[in-house]
Amino acid sequence: MEKETSPQRYLCFDFGEKRLGVATGLRNQMSSQALTVLAVTNDQPDWAQVEQLVAEWRVEAFVVGLPLNMDDTEQELTNKAKKFANRLHGRFGLPTFLHDERLSSAEVKAYLFEMGGYKKLKQNPIDAYAAELILKGFFEQGQYN
Repeated sequence: MEKETSPQRYLCFDFGEKRLGVATGLRNQMSSQALTVLAVTNDQPDWAQVEQLVAEWRVEAFVVGLPLNMDDTEQELTNKAKKFANRLHGRFGLPTFLHDERLSSAEVKAYLFEMGGYKKLKQNPIDAYAAELILKGFFEQGQYN
């Protein structure tokens, strides 16, 4: 039997200036799940927490949401997300992909509101669910090839 050469277990990040949504998923199962939200200070998370997630989930690759404007232009946060992706790759040496994240947070808010109204919105880590949506979109578009 031939061994898969492309990564299977991914960790995905919805990068923000104050919070970092984290999700994980398996490419071969096209599955993703929200994990947690990490605090961000000076555009950086607590790297020990990231390292712990990488080890716990036996991550083989990363996806970082790329915030773009609706007209495909970049914004200040776009460059910060790219720098974060470069730091991830530099620290862990794993393949790192960028994926368009436009509207992911809005979609999550609508989904959670549909499930339980404003109360559900306040109880759930929107950033982690946004990361889950970003990863799902990444798998669906087959960008890992």
